[in-house]
Amino acid sequence: MPPGTLPDVTGRRANVCGLGLIGGSLATALRTRGWHVTGDDVHSGRPEQARELGLVDACGMDPLAEITFVATPVLAVGDTVKRALAETAGVVTDVGSVKASIVAAVDDPRFLGGHPMAGSELEGLGGADPAMFEGAVWVLTPTARTADTTFSFVAGVASELGADVVALDPQRHDRVVAVVSHVPHLTAATLMGLATERSEEHAALLRLAAGGFRDMTRIASGSPAIWLDICAENREAIVGALADLIDGLTTMKSLVAGDDRLGLEQRLQRAREARTNLPTRFRVLADVAEVRIPIADRPGAAAEVFTLAAELGVDIANFEVVHSAEGTRGVMVVLVDIRSADVFRGGLVARGYRPAVTRLDQ
Repeated sequence: MPPGTLPDVTGRRANVCGLGLIGGSLATALRTRGWHVTGDDVHSGRPEQARELGLVDACGMDPLAEITFVATPVLAVGDTVKRALAETAGVVTDVGSVKASIVAAVDDPRFLGGHPMAGSELEGLGGADPAMFEGAVWVLTPTARTADTTFSFVAGVASELGADVVALDPQRHDRVVAVVSHVPHLTAATLMGLATERSEEHAALLRLAAGGFRDMTRIASGSPAIWLDICAENREAIVGALADLIDGLTTMKSLVAGDDRLGLEQRLQRAREARTNLPTRFRVLADVAEVRIPIADRPGAAAEVFTLAAELGVDIANFEVVHSAEGTRGVMVVLVDIRSADVFRGGLVARGYRPAVTRLDQ
């Protein structure tokens, strides 16, 4: 497929390379929605197992696939992406939780880095869940080389699977995910280790572990193997976030040790308010505004709008790109929370766009 040409979606054919928990869930989610899915894995027999379980239709690499998802361990993503680009004409994306190193290694307009923020404590094909991506945030990390049609197509498929699409710069993604995903996992593992050590002194400790403790440490049950690669590939961001966490815990320790009730209450209250204000998905149509944005028909145009939305803290609920017959201009139509519509419009205008905003309840 030449860059700038939208894949023929009527074929509904996809490859999934790497059939672990995420790859298996992707395969069954796509197949549930009518896609013909071909699965591949370096482990002999796993594609056949996936086919026996009804997760894929065929084994190997389908050269006619409109999209190929690479769901291998992080260190293998780059080579697998290059293979998929060479053996297929469709777009290629990955699902790795580290992006900067992967995006830097692959410079092709048909490739778009991605990271669905989803998973479970289960492992392998046995844990594959077709509903895994419903309501999840799916981060895309376009560059100036990413074809607009590549971004639109991948974002459209992610939305079809029920995910909320967010676009971030690859380096920014790695810094953010270190805080919201990587460090929490390492923290949970550390807390679980502390509890285990203390249980030798107090036999009843682990039996007394209540819901809060179990919720905080649930992610520690994930496969250790994948975290070795993640920590290696995102070392700088993780070390920085760990340092900040240690500083925060040191401050908390000082507040408790000094019996600073006011300082402790203020810190806990700020955390409570921040937790309460975590964004949620749109619930009713009255909350939504439609924003129409004329964009140039060139690589990265739609991705720039998504990236700007992420920078402004604006959630895009849905979108489409309508290209003009002349092929030089297009219109990107997005839905955003009405409360953030003015901020979004102001940011777009500041970047030279001319958006039109309409409330959908009018």
